[in-house]
Amino acid sequence: MSHAPAPAARDLRVDFFRGIALVCMFWDHLPGNPLGYATLRNVGLSDAAELFVFLAGYGAMLAYGRRYELDGFFPAAVRVLRRAWVLYVAHVFLLAQLMALVFVANEHVETRDFITEMGLGYFLDQPQSALLAGILMQFKPVLMDPLPLYVVLMTLMAGLLPLLVRRPLWVLIPSGLLWLLEKHTGLNLPAAPEGVWFFNPLAWQFLFVIGACCARPRSLLRLRPLERRIGRNIVMPVALGFLAACFLLSLSWRWPDIHDAVVPQSVATLIYPISKTDLDLLRVAHFLVLAWVTTTLLRPGRWLEAAPARALRCMGRHSLEVFCLSVLLAPLADAASALAFDLPLVQLGAGMTGALLMLALAGWLDAVRNPQRTLPQQRGAPAPVRV
Repeated sequence: MSHAPAPAARDLRVDFFRGIALVCMFWDHLPGNPLGYATLRNVGLSDAAELFVFLAGYGAMLAYGRRYELDGFFPAAVRVLRRAWVLYVAHVFLLAQLMALVFVANEHVETRDFITEMGLGYFLDQPQSALLAGILMQFKPVLMDPLPLYVVLMTLMAGLLPLLVRRPLWVLIPSGLLWLLEKHTGLNLPAAPEGVWFFNPLAWQFLFVIGACCARPRSLLRLRPLERRIGRNIVMPVALGFLAACFLLSLSWRWPDIHDAVVPQSVATLIYPISKTDLDLLRVAHFLVLAWVTTTLLRPGRWLEAAPARALRCMGRHSLEVFCLSVLLAPLADAASALAFDLPLVQLGAGMTGALLMLALAGWLDAVRNPQRTLPQQRGAPAPVRV
C-alpha cells in the first residue's frame, strides 16, 4: 500500500459540473419559474439528478479510492461510512428545518396549500409514526429524496471499495445486472405513509457505480479505444444525432397533439414510460452520451477561471451544504412568488436571489475552510475532493 501512484491533477470540471447540477436542481424545484426552462431537464431525457449521482460516484472514487491505496481497506472504509453518517445527520436536521419552514410559509400564503403540496399531511395526521419514518428515511417530503439515496450509495461503497479500485468491472457487471433485475421485478424500498422511494436505490446504484468506475485512471469504460477503432468522425455525429432526437422527443411533450402525430404508437409503446424512479434505459443512455460529448468538446482550459465558472466550481466544492440550503430556499422562493401573484419578474428575482445565496454560502465556506486558497486557482492544481 505504500507504493500508491502519485495523485493526478484535479480536474476542475468536476466541481464546475457539480455546481451546474446544484443550480439546476434548485431552479427545477421552483414551480412555474421561468428559470426552470434553463436547466438540464430541457435538453433531453435526463436531468440534473443523473449528473449529480454520477458525479457523486466519480467524486467518491477520487477521494476514497486514493485513501484506500494509501492506507488500506479499513481506514478508507471508515472514512466512507463516516461520510455516510454525516449525510444521514444532515438529512434528519434538514427534514426538521424544512417542515418548520413549510408550516410557517403555509400560515402566510393563503392561495396555496404548501402542507399538501410538500407531502406533510402525514406528519399532521400521525406525528409519531411520521417522526419514526423520517428517522428511518422512509418519510421523505418533497425535495427530501436525494440525501437518503446518497446515504445508501455511500454505505454500499464502503464494502465495494477494494473491487472498485482493483477490479471495477467486477462491480460494474453485477451492478448492471441488479439494475436489469429491478426493471423486471419492480423491487424498491418502502416509503411512508405508502408507496416506494422516488429514487429507487436498486436502480440508481448503477449510475453511481458507472461514475466511480469512470474515475479510475485505467478504467475500461473510457471510450478512446472505441474512437480509435471506429473513428471520432463517426462516433461524434452518431452521438449528436442521438442527443438531437432525445431533445426533439422531450420538446414534443409540450404539445401532445404534435407528439402523437409524429411519434408512432408502436414506438411510444416501446419507449414509455421513461421512468425516473427506476432509471430508465433511455435516461441512462442520454446522460452518458451527453456526458461524453460535453467532456470531449469542453476540455479543461482557461474558461474554467472565468467568473461564472469559478462561481459554479465554488458551489461544487461544498455540494452538501449548498444542496441543503437550496432545499430550504426553494419553498421560500415559491412562497415569495405566490405572495406577489407569481409575477414573472418576481419569480426570476426569487430564483436568482436563491442562486446568489447558494454562492454566498459556498464562498463563505471556502474562506473559512481554505483561507490560503488563491483565486484564480492555478489551472489543474490538486484540490480537496468533497463528496
